[in-house]
Formats: sequence, C-alpha cells, structure tokens
Amino acid sequence: MQTLSGSLRRSVVSRHVYSALRYTSSQASSSSNQNNPKTTSFGFQTVPEDAKEGLVKNVFDSVASKYDLMNDATSLGVHRLWKDQFVADLKPGRNGSLRCIDVAGGTGDIALRILDYAREKYADRETTVEIVDINAQMLKEGYRRFKQTMYHNTPQVSFHEANAQELPSEKFVDNSYDLYTIAFGIRNCTSIPAVLKEAHRVLKPGGTFACLEFSKVNNPVLSTLYDQYSFSIIPLLGTILAGDRSSYQYLVESIRKFPPQPEFAQMIRDTGFRTGTDVDGGAWTELWGGVACIHTGVKL
Repeated sequence: MQTLSGSLRRSVVSRHVYSALRYTSSQASSSSNQNNPKTTSFGFQTVPEDAKEGLVKNVFDSVASKYDLMNDATSLGVHRLWKDQFVADLKPGRNGSLRCIDVAGGTGDIALRILDYAREKYADRETTVEIVDINAQMLKEGYRRFKQTMYHNTPQVSFHEANAQELPSEKFVDNSYDLYTIAFGIRNCTSIPAVLKEAHRVLKPGGTFACLEFSKVNNPVLSTLYDQYSFSIIPLLGTILAGDRSSYQYLVESIRKFPPQPEFAQMIRDTGFRTGTDVDGGAWTELWGGVACIHTGVKL
C-alpha cells in the first residue's frame, strides 16, 4: 500500500507526536538532574523549551485541513461570533487605512474579517493585512481560502511563514504596524513574553495589540460543565471528524495551561503596553463567561 488515507495519516502523525513527546519528556527528566534545561508546558506535559515548537508544529500539520470544521463542531459555531466581535471592537478603517499584522493567523479568519469590515463599514480598500504563521500547512489553507475572495492577488493581503517569537527584523521592522492581532494562537507559543515583546517592537507608538484567546471560567457551575465538555466531547469529536484524538486532547489541555485574565493582562503591561483596569470590560472583555477573552493594549 503506497499511500495512507487522510484519516489514517493524521492518526499516524498524532501517535508520532505523542511518542515523541513521551521520549522527549523522559530525556528532559533524565538530563534535568545534570543540566537543568529550561522547560515549558505541552498540554499537561512538561518538555524542554526547544522541543515544544516541533511538537506544536506536528499537531497543526495534523489538524490543518480540518481546523475550521473542528472549530465549528467544538464551539457549536460560536468561535465565528467571537471572531466577529473581536474585529468589530477594533473597528478597522474607522480612522483611515491601517497596516495590520495577523500572527498565528494561517487560515485567514481574522485577516478576512478585518478587510471585509474596513471595506463594508468605511469603504476602505487601502487597509492591508500581513498574515504570519509558523506552520506552512495552515498558511496553505489560508491561501486557498483567499483565492476565492476579491483580495486574492492584491496588495491588501500577503502570507509569511515566521515564528511569532522571532519575527525577522529585516521583514517586520520596528514601529511599522498600526494593529497587531493574534487569535487562539499565543497559548501554543513556547514563550508568551517573547511573543509580546515582538508585538511591541513591530507596532508603531500608539498602535494596538489585540489578542483573542481561550481563558479562565470563574463561575464554578459553568467551569464544571465546560471541563466536562472539553475533556469528554472535544477529543471524541476529534476522533470522529478528523481521525485525530490526541491533537485535540492537546488543544484542550493547552487552554487550561494559559494564564488567567489578570496574570495575562499584567504580562501585557510588563511588555510596555497600556491597558485598562483589571476587570471585565477593562483590560479584557470576557466572552461566554470567560470561555474566551479579548485582551487589548496600546503601545506607549
């Protein structure tokens, strides 16, 4: 048999990811007594920092072609409403055209919303979005999507493979963007402070950092229901719809490892951004009781 079916291939990739993870974790445990290497989380596992990038890449290679389908299934389509609100709150085009960078935005969801909002609300056809993702398969999905839009082969959109923690300075120069967006991506990065530092570097003074991310549910009843759904239903849907349980198990676990709202807001401020006060409607806006949150900051 010369080729694997898509479902079987994803299953093989997924098993490979977790086999690599177990091997890497044992290596980390063995070597930590000698060298104390820096570690980070990969879901609920602890891995060396230099291993996480490759592990996350394998996950998104596995889920790229089914990513939108799974987002619909696991959120009952609500992620679309969250993304709509995320962009609407930013009002791109209201004060003239913007130069935007959308990081970890491979599938183009946010970029397309930015361009459509600016055009439909303010007749703005000058705003541009540079889509950046570390994963080539995700960028491929985004490019495929944009081929069906009026923005294809125009200066308004471009695609770039790059690491959010180390954006090449010759391409992404200091003080050059009006708006930096990152949606459901920052929790997958090895170093959140490094991502925030790069965001601050590339934004113009007065530019806006905006992050949409899963967050902490503080209501005990809702939190219990959310945990039951997340750890039971989402991996099952991954198996049924994508033939890939393990990758979606990781995605659920990565949400629980993300800092709670006040802690992440402080990280944003520590980088040099100005935010509102540490309440819902201030430094962040909670969606569905904190299942997701919008965080914003302005570069001083």
